[in-house]
Amino acid sequence: MSDFNEQVISEFRDNAGHVRTAGFGDNLVVLHSIGARSGEVRLNPLFAIAESGTWLIVGSAAGAVKDPAWVHNLRSNPRIDVEVPGDGAVRTVTVDVTEVGDDEWETQWAKFTAASPGFLDYIDTAEGRRFPIFRLTPG
Repeated sequence: MSDFNEQVISEFRDNAGHVRTAGFGDNLVVLHSIGARSGEVRLNPLFAIAESGTWLIVGSAAGAVKDPAWVHNLRSNPRIDVEVPGDGAVRTVTVDVTEVGDDEWETQWAKFTAASPGFLDYIDTAEGRRFPIFRLTPG
C-alpha cells in the first residue's frame, strides 16, 4: 500500500471517517477488496457517494488508461467488507458489489462529476476509457 493511502486510511480511522487530505471530507470509504489471484485483502481508500443505504464508487484511477487493480478484484470477489463513516465512528460493513449497467451509467457518472468536478479532468487522460462504477449494498 502506498504511503499516501496509508495516510488517508489512518486519518479516516482517527477522525470518525472525516478526511481533509485531498478534499475527501466525509465522502470516503475504505474498500477491503480480495486479490483475485492472491486471495489477500487489499485496502483502498475511495471517494464514495452515499445513496439510500448503499455507496457508489468509481474505478477512475485518477484518470489512468487502465482500470485500478481493485476493479478486477471486485469482479472476481464481489462480497467484501468496507469501512464507512457514520454516527461519529467508522464501522465495517459486509457488502455485495454490483457493477452499474449501461442503462444507468450516465446518471451515476453525473453524480460523481457534480460532487467533484475533478472527475471531468480524468476523461482526457484516460484516453476514452469508460470508468466502471460499482454499487456497494449491505448484505
